[in-house]
Amino acid sequence: MKAKQIYQQLYFQVIIAIVAGILLGKFYPELGEKMKPLGDGFIKLVKMIIAPVIFITLTLGIAHMTDLKKVGRIAVKAMIYFVTFSTLALIIGLIVGNILQPGHGLNIDPSTLSGDVSQYQQKAHETTLTGFIMNIIPETLFSPLVGDNILQVLLVAILMGVALVLTKEKSQKVTDFLQDLSTPVFKIVHMLMKLAPIGAFGAMAFTIGKYGLHSVLNLIFLVGTFYITSILFVVLVLGSVAWYNGFNIFKLMYYLKEELLLVLGTSSSESALPGIMEKLEKAGCSRAIVGLVVPTGYSFNLDGTNIYMTLASLFIAQALNIHLPIEKQIMLLLVAMLSSKGAAGVTGAGFVTLAATLAVVPEIPIAGMTLILGIDKFMSECRALTNVIGNSVATVVVANWEKQLDKNQLQYCLNHPNEIEKKLEI
Repeated sequence: MKAKQIYQQLYFQVIIAIVAGILLGKFYPELGEKMKPLGDGFIKLVKMIIAPVIFITLTLGIAHMTDLKKVGRIAVKAMIYFVTFSTLALIIGLIVGNILQPGHGLNIDPSTLSGDVSQYQQKAHETTLTGFIMNIIPETLFSPLVGDNILQVLLVAILMGVALVLTKEKSQKVTDFLQDLSTPVFKIVHMLMKLAPIGAFGAMAFTIGKYGLHSVLNLIFLVGTFYITSILFVVLVLGSVAWYNGFNIFKLMYYLKEELLLVLGTSSSESALPGIMEKLEKAGCSRAIVGLVVPTGYSFNLDGTNIYMTLASLFIAQALNIHLPIEKQIMLLLVAMLSSKGAAGVTGAGFVTLAATLAVVPEIPIAGMTLILGIDKFMSECRALTNVIGNSVATVVVANWEKQLDKNQLQYCLNHPNEIEKKLEI
């Protein structure tokens, strides 16, 4: 098979699109703002296919398993992993925030704060544990397939997969149909990914055009602190986990470069979900593992969001000269652990969970969120990237724990990523 020229590679096209979007937003901000529909339209196209991809992948994965106890075991191990590393991310954010103190010296008077954060307060207020659980239950068996609630899709897919196993002799035709349906569904994914450069260009042009590069300069220390903390978390923490489980974190990131660049350009982790699932399955992770761990991780394994929450909370407290003793910081950590799970699946979850956390810690006024409202967009890319990398590592690790990882296939894919790209496009 003839190798593609570099300009034909999707990742290169996305890079060029991101750069072009930044330049347009910088020098022609009004025109850049008008590019917003390109980014929004692309993300809507991808969201359109997410529910079928999750449903087919997870249903078939469970249907092909003979031991249903494995499904429960996979779910338990995944949740143990999620809780462990999400908590670790919160602790790291807390430590870095105390050491570097990015908000120290701003000396802002809380009474001077203004800005509309009411929508985030409202969402945080509505996000209760009972409401969260009830929201997982769909209106009908098939309504999640036409919606955008990932957890509802997971529930229906698990029920359907289990039902197919229990009625295997009479429902083989249904399994075969879903197997055949997966081919055109993933072909649609490949077709949509061709539009990724356009989506990345539109999203980046709008962001720079609306907020401007200058708007981030006055709070560059917080943004820089967040990026450095996230990079250290990925390289040191996730890198160590990857090494212990027999693979290289940098090779995995390069293997997923198209998806990561897409997340960078669109600030949406959902835009990469279909591609991530397909590539991880191609890399030797069993279909059941991929179908269960990746979508669940998108709701429960938010490493980047957790780092952001503790750093942002401490930044606001430091900027307002509010002293938080260690016991209050521990309470902040515990609240953040719960609120990050409670707001799972909520649009704008990063800011919503921050509002939910501050609402329970009265020492820090929620109005302080206005300090970071303008630069939140510049941190969302890093949040999404860290979340996606964390979920990819989690999937490989859980697959390895369950002995449902083809290690030879994994190493082949990580060592020959471009060959895999070409095979996926056939």
